Amino acid sequence: MISQTSEPHEITAYKIENNIKIDGILDESFWNNPQRITNFTQRELHNGEPVTERTEVAIVYTSETMYIGVWCYESDVKGIIAKNMKRDFEYWNDDNFEIIFDTYLDRKNGYVFVINPNGARSDVMVTDEGHGFNIDWNGVWGAAVVINEKGWFAEIEIPFSTLKFPDVKSHVWGVNFERNIRRKKEQVFWQGWSRDYDFELVSHAGLLKGLEDIRGKETFELKPFVTGGYERIDTSTKDVAKIGGDVNYLITPTMKLNLTLNTDFAQIESDRAQINLTRFSVYFPEKREFFLEGYDNFKMDFGESIKLFHTRTIGINNGEEIPIIGGVRLMGKLNSTNIGFLTMQTQKKDGIPSTNYTVFRMKQDVFEKSYIGMILTAKNDAEHFNYVYGADFAYNTSSLFGNRNFLFYGGVAQSLTKGLESKDNLSIELYTELPSDEFFVNMEYKNLQENFKPEMGFLKRGNFRYKLFTTQMLLRPRTEFMSLLRQFDFKPYEITAYWTESTNELETAYFEFRPLGFVTNSVEYFTFNIVRVFERLDNPYPIFENIKVPTGRYWFTVYELALQTYQGRNISMLNQLSWGSRWTGTSISYYGSLSMNLNKHINVSADYEYNNFDLQQGHFITNNIGGRIDYAFNPKMNSSIFGQWNNETDDIILNFRFSWIPIIGSDVYFVINQRYSTVNDKIVATNTTLLAKVIWRFSL
Repeated sequence: MISQTSEPHEITAYKIENNIKIDGILDESFWNNPQRITNFTQRELHNGEPVTERTEVAIVYTSETMYIGVWCYESDVKGIIAKNMKRDFEYWNDDNFEIIFDTYLDRKNGYVFVINPNGARSDVMVTDEGHGFNIDWNGVWGAAVVINEKGWFAEIEIPFSTLKFPDVKSHVWGVNFERNIRRKKEQVFWQGWSRDYDFELVSHAGLLKGLEDIRGKETFELKPFVTGGYERIDTSTKDVAKIGGDVNYLITPTMKLNLTLNTDFAQIESDRAQINLTRFSVYFPEKREFFLEGYDNFKMDFGESIKLFHTRTIGINNGEEIPIIGGVRLMGKLNSTNIGFLTMQTQKKDGIPSTNYTVFRMKQDVFEKSYIGMILTAKNDAEHFNYVYGADFAYNTSSLFGNRNFLFYGGVAQSLTKGLESKDNLSIELYTELPSDEFFVNMEYKNLQENFKPEMGFLKRGNFRYKLFTTQMLLRPRTEFMSLLRQFDFKPYEITAYWTESTNELETAYFEFRPLGFVTNSVEYFTFNIVRVFERLDNPYPIFENIKVPTGRYWFTVYELALQTYQGRNISMLNQLSWGSRWTGTSISYYGSLSMNLNKHINVSADYEYNNFDLQQGHFITNNIGGRIDYAFNPKMNSSIFGQWNNETDDIILNFRFSWIPIIGSDVYFVINQRYSTVNDKIVATNTTLLAKVIWRFSL
């Protein structure tokens, strides 16, 4: 195996006295002083070969701020792909430059900062070697980019107060850099460029040295907000006015205390509606920024179907907002221990009592990249309680058999709920995976007993035992006549089985076989799957409207096709088609999405889901359509229009959202939400909300 360390594997930051004017020009004399690294290596397309376009990076800093200079030279400036300008842009579609900092040098966690040639910014908080990936984290930082005949060049400004790091005089951090040149399908890393290692695996990063006597300038942050507007429901209208805010206090460079009062989420876009044709719960992701920040400090999931803590349970009930009085949050790291504590109190509303929600999560680093942890959640009101407590262990290494990635995870949790017996209330999770660029193998076991109820979490289904076995072969063709293909994707088997835990009867089984799948050198994806399914129904379930699937034992076969085109093009699409027997008849399902980039300011997208079921109990068709237009005036000022409709609710939902970042850390929003009923082929407005919101950041 080719060495994954390129020399030099260290970069030294150079200290300067005064702050920099961020303009992207890089003409200040001090940029000639620090070390510049140039030794980038391809991960794709030609693994192990040098970068084809000259790339340089240098770092300077003051005691309060870090500055990164980036030189991305280009032999074909007109070939630069930069379709986005908005904050938190889809950086996997554009030419970009990425930086990851492992500030504790724990080889597990890091902060990712991404820019594109338009000056658009995105950031991610990475935990547990990329197994935790919080793309909704928003740090306080800035960047400026210029494009000229030689390429594109950037200056990035990151206040040290945005990061958490040990309280020591001299620092050594992990750091890595990535550049993507989309027209060439070229991806280059500074260190750790094996196809087995993603960029987020900070254990393969290089080292950043030279940081001395750094500190976060702001230890106290105040973010008050004012919201005003009106809401109309049917024929009644009411004014909306709200004030509140957050107070953030950096207790230590690694530990943050947050107080929130009269918490408000007026600027949040509506959920994407889903038509649920299964008999199980539907998961909706968190969108509220307050809860997204530091979410990985609290997360303890037993796969996607069991989440011991899900913030959507706080302040939302059956899709309706429940006002939040306020709360306290403490999160960060003390030495090698990650801590997350959150307590929130909601108001009484429409018969729902005022309720307290509390969660405490702790993770202790062990070995090189592993941890042991525990969690406690508590939901209490005047008449009801629900507690969940659990423990988990994750062993993670990238040196199994020399250089293989390996993960083992085990967890156990128990719940106590008023009105339920304190037995049959356990949940157990065991999971292991062996991933690589050549194959993927995983096994999973779950046991969820009948009385396990995490009311502050999410359960897709209950009362089951579950086993999963998967083997996937990812082969790279080596013959000349297959030169257009980058990689094959075969799946000899994926076996998933659910047993009813209390009776030990088989309830659901999936047997998936992928005879063909591949990705081309132009980054088009194709897969074809054959899935054999068993379902046991002990009770009829309403699949759609008045149609019910009767009790019984069912075997059916489903065929699946998927094609995704390269997302770096101005027009890209995803198509997924499935057909076959289903329940007492047959079905055809289709999902498609289309994305169009008109220029760096305008992006248009649409998606459509179609289901056609022909059962003995009746025939039905579902349609679910959504569309979106994003217009970015510049990297700090954006607007969007989002619309959706489906024939289950027969509602049209429209959202208009304007956002402006006047200064880093402050936001101005203007939002219009509308809902229209289309029952009986008439379009009638049922709900209109118009709101303006200002959030302003003060720091000391």
